[in-house]
Amino acid sequence: MIEGQCLCGLVTYRYHAEIEKTIICYCKHCQRAQGSLFGWNSPLDKSKFEISSGIKFLKEYFHSPYKARVFCQECGSPIYSYRVDLPDVIRLRLGTVTSGQLPAPTEQAYLEYKPSFLHIDE
Repeated sequence: MIEGQCLCGLVTYRYHAEIEKTIICYCKHCQRAQGSLFGWNSPLDKSKFEISSGIKFLKEYFHSPYKARVFCQECGSPIYSYRVDLPDVIRLRLGTVTSGQLPAPTEQAYLEYKPSFLHIDE
């Protein structure tokens, strides 16, 4: 099982399975949304994901008509994203995980936006 929370702790969640795959994304949207060099996320089965507390503090932002980014409206922590055309999948933001095992990234996306000084082994 995986557990996590936002920065302020109002939103907590559980994933009732193990995370099998993690991805680093360097696209400009992930960089801006995370305020960082990349987004680190994992595609998860939505049916095994539960918001344990603070669901009323979640806010959705549709950057495009089909993709929502979900974050804590109190502290701004990104929690997950989803696409309306993939209703059974969410992409959890792995920086919010507080317990459980996270595998090393197996994929890097949008390498053209990867900073040249950053070296991550695959």
